[in-house]
Amino acid sequence: MPAPEHSPLHRPVVVGVDGSASSLAAIDLAVREATLRRRPLCLVHAFIWPYLHVPLGPSPYGPPEGGLRHQAERILADAYTRAHTTGPNLDIHGELVTGEAAAVLLHSSRTAELIVVGDRGLGGFTGLLIGSVAVQLAAHATCPVLVARGTADPAAAVLLGADGSPANDPAVGFAFEEAALRGVPLIALHAWHHPVSTRPGDMLPLVYDPAEIEAEETRLLAEALAGWHDKYPDLTVHRELAHTSTRKALIQATQRAQLVVVGTRGRGGFTGLLLGSVSQAVLHHAACPVAVVPHPAA
Repeated sequence: MPAPEHSPLHRPVVVGVDGSASSLAAIDLAVREATLRRRPLCLVHAFIWPYLHVPLGPSPYGPPEGGLRHQAERILADAYTRAHTTGPNLDIHGELVTGEAAAVLLHSSRTAELIVVGDRGLGGFTGLLIGSVAVQLAAHATCPVLVARGTADPAAAVLLGADGSPANDPAVGFAFEEAALRGVPLIALHAWHHPVSTRPGDMLPLVYDPAEIEAEETRLLAEALAGWHDKYPDLTVHRELAHTSTRKALIQATQRAQLVVVGTRGRGGFTGLLLGSVSQAVLHHAACPVAVVPHPAA
């Protein structure tokens, strides 16, 4: 059964639920997003067992409330109870959809305002830092994906990874909107890291003027934010430049943020790669929830 389509005027916040602790954190995050955005909340549980041709009902030797289908219905019911307790005034509904979790949620992303998932689900492999469903959604979803991980201090700022590229503009807009909705400042962090290694066969270091490069990077950041400043004139925006690795700077900065926002691809990305190395690093190591925002042309 495919996930239902939604009207553009009523695009819901969709959250994937599976009964795991990570899923519960995602529900709490999704409730807040739906409340802030005044959108309905849709709880989706992917039910893959019918594809495997196994018995779905209760065992003849077990309790009548047993069986895989009843278990799935309980997961959805428990998710609804948690969401309704946290957001009693929200329009909430649940969907039990036959299919694999990533495929079901990817389909939902076509008509969702936002997809929210936990960083790890049930059945995860020990040693993996983030679940495959979260990675697949971040790489392929057609709407922003919010991954619940770390902690989210509601008083902290929203953090934006800004690289100055056109592909990053949807992420910039999303970060401005999130900071405005949450009533907190926005930190726009731009990191630049120019090589000081030698050219092949040359023992002399690469020469450049650090002051000139920093001025250029400052200009790039200002241009990336300019149009959004006009749309959100009352929002406090802190611009930060870091002369270091982008991954390192962003991951460290997540320790003082309630949310970090990145794009799927940025400046210097390789054609054919759907999720940039910086976005992947932040997904795996951020100390707060991560929003990955695709570019419509991607």
